[in-house]
Amino acid sequence: MTRERDGSGRGGLRGWGGVTGMAVACAITASLTLLPLAHSGDGSFGTKTVSQGATSAVQARADECTDPEASLPPSRDDGPSIDRIKARGKLIAGVDQNSFRWGYRNPENRELEGFDIDLVRAIAQDILGDRDAVIFRAIPTNQRIAALENDRVDVVVRTMTINCKRLEQVSFSTAYFQAGQQVLAPKDSAITGYDTSLDGKRVCTAEGSTAYEALEKQSFGAVFKDEGDGTEQDKDQLTVPNQLDCLVRLQLGEVDAIVTDNALAAGQAAQDPAIALKGDKPFTTEYYGVAAKKGADDLVARVNQVLVDYRKGGNDSPWMVSYRDWLATGLPGITAPPAPKYLSN
Repeated sequence: MTRERDGSGRGGLRGWGGVTGMAVACAITASLTLLPLAHSGDGSFGTKTVSQGATSAVQARADECTDPEASLPPSRDDGPSIDRIKARGKLIAGVDQNSFRWGYRNPENRELEGFDIDLVRAIAQDILGDRDAVIFRAIPTNQRIAALENDRVDVVVRTMTINCKRLEQVSFSTAYFQAGQQVLAPKDSAITGYDTSLDGKRVCTAEGSTAYEALEKQSFGAVFKDEGDGTEQDKDQLTVPNQLDCLVRLQLGEVDAIVTDNALAAGQAAQDPAIALKGDKPFTTEYYGVAAKKGADDLVARVNQVLVDYRKGGNDSPWMVSYRDWLATGLPGITAPPAPKYLSN
């Protein structure tokens, strides 16, 4: 698969017919969630068996949650989850199709592309020997955990932050990206960041997101909860199923700001030159992980092995190549992926 690139190294976006058109088009395609959208690296770095001690540590990790980014040691050993994927001949991955540069549908070739999509293909290559042996299923932010619990997908690779609350419901790989929450608003707005300038402002977040949880803890007087009489007009105005819906509402003047991961916000700012990240830096530190169904230890350990290989090679590693392809323009200065943390046996 080829894609036209501009000088930044990212895929070209000719033919959208305007930035707002892109956002609206993505929001419309979000209605196709949880349907198969498309049927779409190897190398050894040692093999470790996932011991009973490590498995027990997973439960302790969720119960005590002293180090949520620590995951199972990497392993190439098969198990029930890997066996099911091999018998099916396809990896079923829950992804986004609306997040520019992370997981989005290229308007020219209709293919899903982005940093998360590259990682999904590396997982498929390792398990099935074919980077295209994937069934992509687009899922909204608020359905990521449910998709795993109901066996609709094998993995979720969708800018999903590892945290203690989620560890009670799903299992995570080691971290594959460091991000943080930040405010996105019009460039000419009086909003200066995650501070008192949000007082009285309408702020949009995605349902089930860490951004919403942050506002619940400290809102600075922002209006961020949908309230009213429960009619259709009151639904999903400030708390939306898909994060990109916030960009559409901001463009339409229905909200004053967005709070989201800076990694996603950078992609949205690239879509619309009239908006910008506010504040000098993110106000949280968060890590994205590949999510799997709770108890799918063999799959988590295998994904961790894929990530070992994905990080190898320094500036020429698959991780750095994907970063330069998709993210370097909006998130410059990153020189390496986050280092993995593993549970002790």
